[in-house]
Amino acid sequence: MSKKILTKRENEIFSKLINNKSTKQIATELFISEKTVRNHISNVMQKLGVNGRASAVVELIRLGEISI
Repeated sequence: MSKKILTKRENEIFSKLINNKSTKQIATELFISEKTVRNHISNVMQKLGVNGRASAVVELIRLGEISI
């Protein structure tokens, strides 16, 4: 089994992102601040070495971390 890249929370956030949820909607649904949501997204982009949420989503799908 391959090592997972995303934490449980990061997975939750990106699962909501690919379902067209805004940062504000994600924050409300997960009971966290919008800044925390943005920090998680930034951390994932850094882990993957990509710029932008769309690139992160594409890479996570390619790696089998998330599915649509």
